[in-house]
Amino acid sequence: MKLDVLNMSGTKVGSVEVNDSIFGCDYKEALVHQVVVSQLANKRQGTMCNLTRTEVRGGGAKPYRQKGTGRARQGSIVAPQYVGGGVVFAKKPRDFSQKINKRMNKTAFYSALSEKLRQNEIVVLDKFELAEVKTKHVAAAAKALAPSGKVLFVLGEHNADALLASGNIPEVSVCEARTLNVYDIVSTKNLVLTVDAIKQIEEANV
Repeated sequence: MKLDVLNMSGTKVGSVEVNDSIFGCDYKEALVHQVVVSQLANKRQGTMCNLTRTEVRGGGAKPYRQKGTGRARQGSIVAPQYVGGGVVFAKKPRDFSQKINKRMNKTAFYSALSEKLRQNEIVVLDKFELAEVKTKHVAAAAKALAPSGKVLFVLGEHNADALLASGNIPEVSVCEARTLNVYDIVSTKNLVLTVDAIKQIEEANV
């Protein structure tokens, strides 16, 4: 299929042919959801660690005798009811990661991209160029290319000027084509792909 190519001001300057096997796939919502959940789970560190009553220092002797004090019987000052005592169900380090096969990840990636295109939420940009490294230029380009919602510019290579100029715009973000993933696609309203980024995506996923 062919897509229109726009410039930074939103004017059509040509067209580009994209691979139907990447941008024309069926939408597999369950698979996309599974991959997104795994990505978010893999970001979790799982480094929390509380102490149980056996790990808290102290508590070797009874705080007071068993009978005759009028108070409730106690066996240790590291019991959970004491301040500074152990935690009943203490959190321990754990691995939250979920394994996703390469084929599943690639299929979900194709599916998410194809659905974005069907929803008319993908814009093709000829190249990302700024007259000056200023936030207002990126904001103007984002408004011209995608009037509403969050915008993700996907570039073919690292662009320090793009990152610097878009850093203070909450609704705009920039990434490279090699780092684009399923979560980036589904969590952003509008994708602005440069021609070079599309070529890289197609070459990397053949």
